[in-house]
Amino acid sequence: MSRKPKRFHPEPFDYHEELELTVESLTNLGQGVARVDDWVVFVTFALPGEKVRARVFRNSSNFSEADLIEVLEPSPHRVEPPCPLFTQCGGCQYQNLEYGEQLRWKRDQVAELLKRMAGIEFPVDAVHPSPEIYGYRSKITPHFKKPQNGKMGPIGFLLFGRRQQILDVPHCPIASDTINEKLPEVRREATERASSYKKGATLLLRDSIDGYVCTDHTEMCEQMVGDLRFSFHAGEFFQNNPHILPAFAEHVKSEALGDGGVEFLVDAYCGSGLFCLASADSFREAVGIEISESSIDWARRNARQNDIGNCTFHQGDASNIFAEVTYEPSKTAVVIDPPRKGSTPEFLSQLIEYGPRRVVYVSCNPATQIRDLEQLKDAYRITRIQPFDLFPQTRHLECVVTLERI
Repeated sequence: MSRKPKRFHPEPFDYHEELELTVESLTNLGQGVARVDDWVVFVTFALPGEKVRARVFRNSSNFSEADLIEVLEPSPHRVEPPCPLFTQCGGCQYQNLEYGEQLRWKRDQVAELLKRMAGIEFPVDAVHPSPEIYGYRSKITPHFKKPQNGKMGPIGFLLFGRRQQILDVPHCPIASDTINEKLPEVRREATERASSYKKGATLLLRDSIDGYVCTDHTEMCEQMVGDLRFSFHAGEFFQNNPHILPAFAEHVKSEALGDGGVEFLVDAYCGSGLFCLASADSFREAVGIEISESSIDWARRNARQNDIGNCTFHQGDASNIFAEVTYEPSKTAVVIDPPRKGSTPEFLSQLIEYGPRRVVYVSCNPATQIRDLEQLKDAYRITRIQPFDLFPQTRHLECVVTLERI
């Protein structure tokens, strides 16, 4: 039996006390939610509607957490996970849940976050599914700790529920076939060089066109989105589910255009130019703004190699991001796609001051997106919320919120 942690709080359950629970719902972290006399218990990998036996490992101030020990009455939506490391690897949360139900719960979680965090009740569209639900990832970054005595330890991803411990992952079912074919070679080379590593490291495998897999962060990587070719450094950000990207980019363009009256597009976190260039054919002019000088260089290159002449790109100063934009705000749509931490209050204030007719907010983190909507809601009203499932089998998704100037 595991030793009780020194800081374990013994109320309302003892350490490793076993409970029979009925799971009611899922959290946005992928945990099953059950209750004992109005006390919430989160159960890892348990599904809504199931009766389970669970073992408590933590009591917090208003909830407990428990490991799933046995499924007594399974959900009709439970499926056999194809990965033997599921429940051990921290990468996936939903391999045991049929795909249609994954989409339904993700949609409901966006609606719940919107209501709870921002007090906004608005219909959320059904999640746009990924054409591929396994083998879709075009990038993975396995990592390892400092080798001990010249010997390599596990190479993979964090063990589920751990912040430091790494699980050895020789094959990843959500990664592309080409990446999985390359992975043994990359793992072997790292193991052979174990004595040269003075600390832990992160490996890179990223698909490029024609079946090539980049393993150097500074290599030029190329990705097709519809008829457009995008080039960028392999280590830089680019969406890593190419199968859904054409529909994703088309939706952003369509929402930016709206029902007419918009002639100009501003892509305020443009990176290497994905949304700006994919939308340019529908606007008189478009401009991409990005703080990273390297990304701006790639965006300009991508415009040239795709023969797109109505796009310009500017390196933006965070304190005056719209300084180079001369478009009439009433005829302009702004696309924003910030990192997971969301936009800053300063950026949102500048956006409101500029006052474009329409804002299309793309986010990989609905929680920070909804936080930002709180700042925008006095100047903009929501007209559509469309989630996209860029990350099947995981709790993650992209959400596109369209806003109109009030």
